[in-house]
Formats: sequence, C-alpha cells, structure tokens
Amino acid sequence: MGTVWASGLVKTFGTVVAVNDLSFEAKAGEFLTLLGPSGCGKTTTLRLVAGLERPDRGEIQVGGRPLSSTESGLFVPPERRGMGMVFQSYAIWPHMTVYENVAFPLQELRVPRAETRERVMAMLGTVGLGDLHARPAPMLSGGQQQRVALARALVSNPQVLLLDEPLSNLDARLREEMRFELREMQAKLGITSIFVTHDQAEAMTLSDRIVVMNAGRIEQEGSPEEVYQRPSTRFVMDFLGRANHLPARIAKGEDGSLVAEIEESGCSVPVAAGGSWSVGQAVLLAFRPEAVEARAAEREGAWVGVVRSSVYVSGRVEYVVEMGNFTVRATGPEDARLPHDARAKLCVSPRAVRLWPREPDANGGTVG
Repeated sequence: MGTVWASGLVKTFGTVVAVNDLSFEAKAGEFLTLLGPSGCGKTTTLRLVAGLERPDRGEIQVGGRPLSSTESGLFVPPERRGMGMVFQSYAIWPHMTVYENVAFPLQELRVPRAETRERVMAMLGTVGLGDLHARPAPMLSGGQQQRVALARALVSNPQVLLLDEPLSNLDARLREEMRFELREMQAKLGITSIFVTHDQAEAMTLSDRIVVMNAGRIEQEGSPEEVYQRPSTRFVMDFLGRANHLPARIAKGEDGSLVAEIEESGCSVPVAAGGSWSVGQAVLLAFRPEAVEARAAEREGAWVGVVRSSVYVSGRVEYVVEMGNFTVRATGPEDARLPHDARAKLCVSPRAVRLWPREPDANGGTVG
C-alpha cells in the first residue's frame, strides 16, 4: 500500500482560500484523519488528493508516484490514481442490486466476468453482505448502504482509501458500531486511509494519527492521545473537548520556580520548565475537566470551592465548582458524590495544565 505525500497545497475558490500551504503525510497502512470544523478545508484537501479538484499550487504523490504537480503541470485524473472513495451520501445507485453496485468499478476496468464475481462476492463477505448480493439497493438500511459503498470503494484493490464523513448520516448507535467495524476492516486490509470528519469522537476512535485543521491550515498533528492531552494551541484544546479557562499571571514560587497564579484566588500551579514565560506576564490557564478531581474538603484553603451543580455521566460525576469569581468543571467517582453546596477541594494535575498568552485589548487590559 502507498504512502500519501502532499506538499504546499493551495486551493482557492474566488477570494476564499480553502487550503492554505498545507503539507502532510499518510504513511503506508496508516489511518489518518483530517479533523476540523465546517469550512476548515478538510474536504477540499481530500478532493485534491482524489483528483476531484486541481490545486492552485503544490504537489501530491502516492507511493513515490507523482499524481499532481503545479510546477511541472502534471495532473493524473481520478480514475487513474488507484484510490477508492466513500462519500457522505454513499452515492449508491438505486436502480442496481447490491452485487451490481459493487461490481461496477470492475466492469469499468473490464475485469473478466468470472474474476469480477469472485472478487465482488469475497468483498461482500468481508463487509457482511454476502447473503444480500441480489437485494435491490433501495431496500437496504443506512448501515447496509454504507457497507455497500465501502465494498465498492475497496473491490478494485486501491492503494488508498478516502472517506468523506461516511458515518454522518447514520443514527448515533449505528454510527458507533460502524466506527469499530470500519477500523477493524481497515486494519485487516492494511490499506492507507484518509478520513475526513468534524466529529472528535470518531477521530479519536478510528485514527492512528490526527491532523487538526483550522482555516485551511494545520493546527497540530499527532496521535489521538497527543493532540488531546497535549494540545499545542488554544484552538486544538477547545475543539477537542471541553476545557476550563482561567485568567492568571506568571509569578515566582517560594522555591524560586515559576508558577501561574489565578487572579484574585490564591490558587496557583507550577509552570513547566522550558517555556518562555516572564514574571508578571498575563496568561490563560487551561485544563480539561477530567484532569481535575473533586473531593470533599474539611477546611477552607487554596483550590477549595462550593459545588453548584453535578450530573452523572457514564460512570463518573461531573461538577461545576464555584471558587470566588470563577467556576471550574471537575470530575469525581460515582461512589463518593458530593451534594449541592458541599465544599470541594480540587486536585489539579500540573501535567494537564496548558498556558496561552493573553493579548492586550484596546483599553490596555488583557483578553484571552
């Protein structure tokens, strides 16, 4: 299977820059996800790789074979790129049976009839539709139609599989089931896959690596754990789940090391070594709710507040804790749920804390 390599991709539509100097690599056999909000350029990037759009600038290769280069004028059409694609709408032909839908790409390639039947039935077996080969496509459920689209994309043994939000039209339960089925199938086949989604849970479940996009550019790329636990920008932290954001200033602790003191609270956290922070600098301190454990507090002190609300979520309790002028979202075990108005001590993991500079506003203050 081929490594997909893209360098310096630019694509504009009128005055809108959809993809802005984008470079990435999907290694052979890897499941790479392009993740970001609507309008960030992820689908346009996928269409550039597929050959459904021509880049204004940049180069694309698969397995070392150039497919697109604006410098040399090369542009290989979609049907000659050796790729399979699954669209959000499935694009299943309603006048065909399941077998005919999956066989269509092989017929276009003029594969002999006997070989076509062998390959189609084998692929339908792989996606769990072998017994439904003669069924008319409109009589399938949404999940079954998604499997047909996947089988059709894979039956011609492509080097690369491209998936443009293929699960978004399924209901929540089926979507969760299909995530695991899709990941299992991709790993079994070992095919290089590029998946586009705006759904963070999908990206976390499916991906070997995630490319987080914003405004046509890459904000961060890495494993699901890296981008979630160690976001490199505030955008990444906010997009990949919830986060507490508290105004703070850099100060020197009692031992001389730097700490971030939350304004008007008496609370602080150590600042990791190696940063370029200076004493007195205004920063925004950020950490995820699951990095904060709420425990019963016997006395007042730093990081002690009052429980204002709590909800039970999937084996844990999530709290909103009021601490003076700010509130913190935290979590705790279900077997030690704190009541409303109880005092709670918050235990924050310093490793989970991220700091962003606060920019000065027009009045000389600072904004996050």
